[in-house]
Amino acid sequence: MAFVLYPHAALATPAPPAPVDAALRAVGERLLAAAETAAAYGLAAAHIGEPAPVIVLNLTADHPPASYLLLFNPSIVAVATETAPGKEASVSLPGAEVEIDRPVWAEIGYEDETGAARTMRLEGFVARCALHEIEQMNGRFFLANLSRLKRDMALKKSQKRRQG
Repeated sequence: MAFVLYPHAALATPAPPAPVDAALRAVGERLLAAAETAAAYGLAAAHIGEPAPVIVLNLTADHPPASYLLLFNPSIVAVATETAPGKEASVSLPGAEVEIDRPVWAEIGYEDETGAARTMRLEGFVARCALHEIEQMNGRFFLANLSRLKRDMALKKSQKRRQG
């Protein structure tokens, strides 16, 4: 599966809420297949060029095997006031890994494949992944969380990797 690369327009396009229907589930299936192929911790539909409100998360990111869950129309319900730094990267910017402060836990609202409303509390690395992918779904690429200097350094590192 080919991923769109930064600064592709899909990565800056917010995905509006949508009904969980056959079309949205089909996007979810493609996203899940892409995550499994790439062994990704998480992906937003924007990574495959789809402006859809769907993300996939590996709920066992800190220990194999992967256990993926599709979240339709996800939203951030609540987050911890405590934050922690952690490494983040993107399939859309190969070779760039940066440290970003994020809340240590998050409560996420979403719809399942039937359209039923659900919530779950995530902690640590999986919470970080959920927050990262929901931001991406909303059109905010993870580099937007960095200073201009750090963002430029990440872009140069990725460009070097792609040329090398």
